[in-house]
This record gives sequence, C-alpha cells and structure tokens, in this order.
Amino acid sequence: MARREAITGLLWVQAWFIGFVLFTLGPIVAAAYLSFTEWNGVGSPRWIGLGNYAELLTDDPLFWQSLKVTGVFALLYLPLSLLIGFGMALLMNQRLRGVSVFRTIYYLPSVLSGVAVAVLWGFVFHRDYGVLNYFLSWFGIDPVPWLQDPHWVIPALVIMQLWGIGGSVIIYLGGLQGIPTELYEVARIDGAGWWATLRTVTLPMMSPVIFFQLVLGVIATLQIFTQAYVLTGGGPDYASFFYAINIYQRAFVELRLGYACALSVVLALIIIAITGIIFKTSRSWVYYAGEKENS
Repeated sequence: MARREAITGLLWVQAWFIGFVLFTLGPIVAAAYLSFTEWNGVGSPRWIGLGNYAELLTDDPLFWQSLKVTGVFALLYLPLSLLIGFGMALLMNQRLRGVSVFRTIYYLPSVLSGVAVAVLWGFVFHRDYGVLNYFLSWFGIDPVPWLQDPHWVIPALVIMQLWGIGGSVIIYLGGLQGIPTELYEVARIDGAGWWATLRTVTLPMMSPVIFFQLVLGVIATLQIFTQAYVLTGGGPDYASFFYAINIYQRAFVELRLGYACALSVVLALIIIAITGIIFKTSRSWVYYAGEKENS
C-alpha cells in the first residue's frame, strides 16, 4: 500500500515536475552555461570562460550604471511601498460602511497590464499636458519634466509603482484580520493606547507578512523592466537604464546572448545574496505565533 501511495503521488506531481524541468530548471542551467560563452543566437556557442564576467566588471560602465539605477530605485520604492501598503491596510481594516468598495477600487490597478499602466502614466507625466503638472500649477509650481530630466525620472517611476500596490494592501489586510481579537482586548484592558497597541500587538503579529512582502518586493523591484522600457527606454541619458533593460539591450538589440546570460547570472546572485541577508536578519525581528523564542 505504501508503494502504491508513493507511485500515485509521483504520478500526480509528474506534470509539475516536467514543467519545472523544461521551463525553469532547464533555462537556468542553459543560461549559466551560456554565460561562459560568446553566442549571437545562431550557430554553436564559443566557450570563452570568464570573459563575459571580466568584461562586465572591468570594462562595461553601463553595467555599473544599470546597477546604480536599479539600486537607487529599490532604496526609494521598497520602504515607501511597505509603509504606504501597511498604512492603507490599517485604514481599510476599519469597520466602516462601504469600505469593501474602497478595497476593490484600490486593488484594481494591480490587475492591469503593465504596458497599459505605463502608457496611462505617460499622459499623467507629460510636461505640458499632464494631469500631475496641471495639479501642481494650482500651487504656482512650474511644469516639471518628469520623464525628460535625469533627476526626476526615477521619482516619477517610483510614484507610478506606488499606484499599483493594491495587491500588497490585500495581503496586509488578510494578515491584519488574522490577528486574534483577544490580544487587542487584553491591550485595551491594560490601558494601551493606539500607538502602544500598534507597536506591541499589531507589528509583532504582522512581522511574518512584512517579511514576506519585503522578500517579494526585493525580487520584483530588482527585475523592473516594462514600465521603464515603455516610458523612457532607459533614458534620458541612461538615468532610467534599469538592469533588466541592460539585459534586454545586450540580448535582443546587440545579439550578445552569452553576455546577457552573464548579466542574468550576476543579477540572480545579487538577489540571492540580498534575500539571504534578509532571512538571516529576520531572526531578530520576525515573530511567529506559537514559538517560545526566535531561533
């Protein structure tokens, strides 16, 4: 019977396993191999060892520029997305009439196509006819060249990304509604105010959700591509030349697929390193109910 159960289980998972090997593991292994070759997509790859890695580290200023742009964007966007998403979830967790309508409205941007959203925000950020500059003109502020000025293009992209954090708000909301009400009752009996309750009850109980959102946010933010490519194409003056745009340019414009694979491997290593640090430090601030102490 145990053998039959094992065979049945393997039969059920074989579809997933075949898909994983063909569409995930296979491409990862192929990209790792091609990163040591010179290949334009036609013919056989030519083995060059660490040549691609040596070039991107020592002789490619665009590698460092794309890394810098992506890092600056991540440092601006991630803290804001965590704070605003959590704050919106706190507001939408109130028992108010019609709050479910606002939850639905705020979630809608997260299900829209990335290209459609980028085109929409292109009109919003237009220097002469954009809605945002029209609003700023009410306060006597001159038109801002959001997408034409290297100093403003990253803040513009951050604003656009923050518009679509409805998905994370729903996740925060689910976590908030999963906190036992008994904890709030005990805090209220002890005389804790709103801030003390937030600090001693809500934040500790929500720390696994915040940790989850932080990890997913790092992975997604370091791979941002569609919005920047549609709006600016990496300009002006490479000010929005994100790492993923760099990979795209090398692979499909210059046809240097081996070099693009090397860039992809480096990005994967950076993501693994950052998420590893987050996991390591999470022991000191993530609380899991039921544990006697943080391991």
